[in-house]
Amino acid sequence: MDTTYSPRASGALAGLVAAGAVIVVAALGLSGPRGPAVAPLPPLAAIDEPDARKTAFIDYLYPVILEVTDEILAERRRVVAISAAHARHGGISRIDQWWLAERARQYRISDPTPEGQLARLERRLDVVPPSLALAQAAIESGWGTSRFAVEGNNLFGHWCFVEGCGLVPDRRPAGARHEVAVFDSTTTAVRRYLYNLNTHRAYRPLRDLRAEARSEGRPLSGLELAGGLARYSERGQPYVRDVRIVIRANDLESLDTQWQEVNHAH
Repeated sequence: MDTTYSPRASGALAGLVAAGAVIVVAALGLSGPRGPAVAPLPPLAAIDEPDARKTAFIDYLYPVILEVTDEILAERRRVVAISAAHARHGGISRIDQWWLAERARQYRISDPTPEGQLARLERRLDVVPPSLALAQAAIESGWGTSRFAVEGNNLFGHWCFVEGCGLVPDRRPAGARHEVAVFDSTTTAVRRYLYNLNTHRAYRPLRDLRAEARSEGRPLSGLELAGGLARYSERGQPYVRDVRIVIRANDLESLDTQWQEVNHAH
């Protein structure tokens, strides 16, 4: 099925509860590709205690995010290695040229030259810190309890626009065509989320912030990169604020530190 994906999401934060630093969020889930079979999303709505539900959500999703992040970083390392070899020897092998052309097509890069493809892939073929992915998933899926998360593994608010491509929202306005995309696994949902951030023009500000951090040798920060997400939601800057609140209130930056130490994130 030919499915068109949209980055638009509501990102509605229903409430912020200060007691115990518990962040209560609700979301309109809103589209994505294929992935290997993983354990299904656990029945998080059945967990009554908010902190326990949040812990279960993070424990489940964090390894999935790391799996997809590792895939992307492996390809990024190849880009960096090809670039370094080209700088030393002034050439790129035919195999590497073919690989670059395939990645350029995948990441919507129109430059036909290997040198141009390398430069642009270094900006696009990259990751975001786990804290950012976890915070957005929490907001968009109500900590994994939304209908779209449970029925469609849709954790990040992706829409699709071909009839039958997903789930029809209960309160979709008359005349609207969008559906909420269904994914075969949460791994696929995470892949689509990162692909959207890496390719859609709406998220160029995030990619600019990430490239600046890379060029200065600074660790990637979920709090910083959240500043490039104003167009992820129709709510704009209030959405950015809410992402940062979720990161801070749930100490998700500690997971970034752990991830950076293990992977060096480059």
